[in-house]
Amino acid sequence: MRLHWTDSLTGAVGYLVVHTMRAGLATGGTRMRAGCTLGEVEDLARGMANKTATFDLPVGGAKGGIDFDPKDPRAVEVLERFCEAMRPWLDSHWVTAEDLGVPQHLIDEVFEKLGLGQSYHAAISRAADPAATLERVRAGLNAAVEGGFLLGDVIGGYGVAHACLAAAVWWGQAPAEATVAIQGVGTMGGAAAYYLHEAGMKVTTVADAAGTLYCPDGLDVPALLDLRDSYGEVDRTRLPADVQQLPRAAILSSDVDILVPAAISYAITPDNSFDVRARIVVEAANAATTPEAEAMLAARGIPVIPDFVANAGAVAWAWWLLLGEVDDIPENSFDRLRTIMHSKVEQLLAAWAEAGVTPRDTGHLWADDPSPVAGPVAIP
Repeated sequence: MRLHWTDSLTGAVGYLVVHTMRAGLATGGTRMRAGCTLGEVEDLARGMANKTATFDLPVGGAKGGIDFDPKDPRAVEVLERFCEAMRPWLDSHWVTAEDLGVPQHLIDEVFEKLGLGQSYHAAISRAADPAATLERVRAGLNAAVEGGFLLGDVIGGYGVAHACLAAAVWWGQAPAEATVAIQGVGTMGGAAAYYLHEAGMKVTTVADAAGTLYCPDGLDVPALLDLRDSYGEVDRTRLPADVQQLPRAAILSSDVDILVPAAISYAITPDNSFDVRARIVVEAANAATTPEAEAMLAARGIPVIPDFVANAGAVAWAWWLLLGEVDDIPENSFDRLRTIMHSKVEQLLAAWAEAGVTPRDTGHLWADDPSPVAGPVAIP
């Protein structure tokens, strides 16, 4: 299902695409960026359906997108009007969350203003005790973790970090011996960089909208993240002297073991895929690699861990939290996600090495065979 919306005040165009529903529910974030298209939202909704099926979640896949600049001072009002227009779906069928250009705290503020409480409203409203479920969700999202972060903000990036670590372990490389480049240091990319740095992996290169930052001995990731603004861009005036500033496109040609595109969709294309020098690509951004570019990488022996596995930790965790399978104790969530992510990445790379099956094709086999959902989802 595809819904088109036009904002009468700004002319902004928005889309809701529901790819799959299970037990009357679909989940997927809402993004806002200038140039967002229906085709992009369709791809993202398809990816969400793959994520939920791959992680055996009792919900289908959907996505919202708004073609508008999130830095425009009218952006919050545009988001409010979009959510009001989509209210019948948000009320009963579409569980949404943060995405590119729309942080979780902002969409939650919009939902509260609309009287819907929180962005997981469509699922929470089905709970046996909606008030208790809402309290559990808020406690989980706002649980404090090391580094001064909140659990809900970092759990997706934590999963990406462990997809990278699982790849290194699989090919027999200690984390301290591996190097990584990360395109994007917003919510997902920043958290991935933090946890890779904490695990001892050398993050030599990161990029934001202003360019690429490089230090051959490894960047001081926690210090770098402290220099970010609310849009995930690093203040260049406060950079350490040993950090080199390179063009933004330089991130893709970084001489590293692992490349993590964690910013925009379609970052790796046929035009730039031959610039990639990494041993493996781990998609933290949704639809980060075009199908043609991925085929070109595979022909060169470079596998791509697809987004619907690598960055699915955020949606998987959200549903574990909704279902009461994890709580606001971060270690419980980290332990479960780490174990599952390592297992899935190891299976993907084993199929790649043993049979030449790309990780995406193996992942699609998992996604095509989800467990059945009989009747309404029981949310405690």
